Amino acid sequence: MAAATLLRASGFFTLWLALDGGTQAADLAIGLLAAALATRASLALSPPVPRRLAPLAMLRLGLSVLRASLVAGLDTARRALDPRLPIRPGEAAVPFGLPPGPARDQFRLLASLQPGTLPVAVDPDGRLLVHALDTRLPVERETRAVEALFAAASTQGAARD
Repeated sequence: MAAATLLRASGFFTLWLALDGGTQAADLAIGLLAAALATRASLALSPPVPRRLAPLAMLRLGLSVLRASLVAGLDTARRALDPRLPIRPGEAAVPFGLPPGPARDQFRLLASLQPGTLPVAVDPDGRLLVHALDTRLPVERETRAVEALFAAASTQGAARD
């Protein structure tokens, strides 16, 4: 709990410094107070969960997300600059492999970073609705692959590495 508190507090204070830029004593005092209040709220809204991470699986996830971001970013740019605008926007319903809870929410955040797709909601059947620029692409397959890498990198995969 102490490590999570310190990590969050230092993150909030760093964010304050980046946004405010002040180094006067009064600015720093306000930043410390803001970081303390933000940390308290953060811990109340999202208590820390004991979690072991799998370093090799995290590396695989990071490399996969980086590769997918580059490929999707180039594809999105190509589509945006093509005079024919070859897109077929729509939504794909992707069944979750992760149980409801913080891990699923963290995965949704990670998935939102991918160019060309955006998780927008969870439907009444519990599937992730992903908006895509082109529904002819393998949106469900790619989303499930990233979810599997994410699951392996978090608590579920800790015993494998």
